[in-house]
Amino acid sequence: MKPYANGLIVGRFQIFHIGHERIVRTALKLSETVLILIGSSQESRTEKNPLSYEERRAMISAVFGREIERGKLIIAPLPDIGVGNVPEWGRYVLENAAGILGVYPDLLVSGKEERRVTWFDGLEENITELYVPKTVDISATKMRELLRSGELMMWKIYSPLKIHPFAEDIARALKESEGNGITASV
Repeated sequence: MKPYANGLIVGRFQIFHIGHERIVRTALKLSETVLILIGSSQESRTEKNPLSYEERRAMISAVFGREIERGKLIIAPLPDIGVGNVPEWGRYVLENAAGILGVYPDLLVSGKEERRVTWFDGLEENITELYVPKTVDISATKMRELLRSGELMMWKIYSPLKIHPFAEDIARALKESEGNGITASV
């Protein structure tokens, strides 16, 4: 029996890296079921969101296929609504999670980001927020920069091993997204 029934992770995962993997593994240790909502799911081939929802889902599935098969991990899209990182966004996230899980999650697991700390301010739902500290200084932005600059070996250091076969497709998506600054992401 784990301390939480339903964990929730929200992120764009534009590129899934070892820091993301650590967050997911932490949530799986603490929760019976974990829901990953992939944000900006309606976007692809933009500079901010070069990868499609399907591409991001495939990367996470490659790393956590067994957990998905066992029903311990669920992955779903979360389109942007253009309100920014405010309690209205938090309400939207929770409603989407409850629509999938049948109940509100009781645990939110994420990396510590200032923009995330106000999502659930003023909401009556009792949700524990766990911020997993960074142990490696990496971000999806840095991961994209490494591939754009051709630093594949450095990129691999910060990527889960099962993501390595995606490198060529990700590099292609990055190339296709160059110069496309149009985005609905706030």
